Amino acid sequence: MYLIVEISINTNNMTIKLNSIGLEKDPKDTTVVVAMSGGVDSSTVAGIMKRDGYKVIGITLKLYDDTKEVSKSKQCCAGQDIMDAKRVADKLGIEHKILYYQDKFKQGVIDNFVESYLKGETPIPCVQCNQTVKFRDLFNESKHLNADALITGHYVKSITKNNETNMYRAIDHNRDQSYFLFNTTREQLNYLRFPLGGMMKNQTREIAKKLELNVADKPDSQDICFVPNGDYSSAIKKFKPDSFQKGNIKDMNGKVIGVHEGIINFTIGQRRGIKVAAKEPLYVIEINAKKNEIIVGPKNKLIQKHIKLINLNILCKQNELKDEIYVKVRSTGKLLNAKVDLVDGFAKVNLLEDEYGISPGQACVFYSKNKFGDKVLGGGWIVKTENNYLST
Repeated sequence: MYLIVEISINTNNMTIKLNSIGLEKDPKDTTVVVAMSGGVDSSTVAGIMKRDGYKVIGITLKLYDDTKEVSKSKQCCAGQDIMDAKRVADKLGIEHKILYYQDKFKQGVIDNFVESYLKGETPIPCVQCNQTVKFRDLFNESKHLNADALITGHYVKSITKNNETNMYRAIDHNRDQSYFLFNTTREQLNYLRFPLGGMMKNQTREIAKKLELNVADKPDSQDICFVPNGDYSSAIKKFKPDSFQKGNIKDMNGKVIGVHEGIINFTIGQRRGIKVAAKEPLYVIEINAKKNEIIVGPKNKLIQKHIKLINLNILCKQNELKDEIYVKVRSTGKLLNAKVDLVDGFAKVNLLEDEYGISPGQACVFYSKNKFGDKVLGGGWIVKTENNYLST
């Protein structure tokens, strides 16, 4: 069985029948591409689409030439996951393709990740991955296959009205991935569908078990595919061995109190690994890449109120940003009350409550609340932060 939604439009009270992904087509006449990473979420989405009568093409991306070390960790888009995706496709009886995007991934994600750390930033490779190989290149491939929609297993809720799709935080806030998708373009968003946005994670696994998928109990991927075991510095050293240069660690008064082995070992707000003795806990307050210096101080010096954003992606009408909205400055962070001013291609964000340790290189995502949930209004990349003590 598949879901049919009936709505009435125009003065003639004409009824249009939409399928479960909001298209005016019977599922059996609707072709969808499902991005299959080999995990339980994307596999379940493929199963749902097949169960509901759609023509399904599964596509798995080979993004990284994983080593023996990487293949043992919980990755996505690596060797074992590709095999799992293939087994799921065989089980469902759907067409399955593997696209070899290692070069695209290296250029669009890994190189950006390394350079960002060398500039003293804290990058988010998952956003870059979605922005490039997943939603740009896979989007184009799906169009080439004449698919009616591109389906993913992201936990994001989307609502389509008047041929325009808006994105909302998932019902399962612990799994919500809207922060990682803020850079999705309007054209991409209108083509994408996210069936899991209205589900809790346990419901996804229950469906996978009913569909008898071999990945129903598979653990979620935890590491970035090219960063085994979360060891960022080792990954950077592998791709750019000469990036480790010793430099000074200074206190808030500019006094040298230690030496570091490379700024890529640090991020704003970090407490552990500073290796400087002090009477009170020290945190990384600022990373000065030009001087190759780390500035440390007490936690209260991390409070920040003002953020500058570049490379904006706005998914709403500008008047929706005039009133007080909510922002997220890290993927695991809470929604913060804020005011946003758009000025000459960049944004000034004024936080109306305290937040600690905001780092350049991260994203700041805009939200508003309405009857459908927390709507994603867009966002941008943090290039500068300000507090009462320092500015980065």
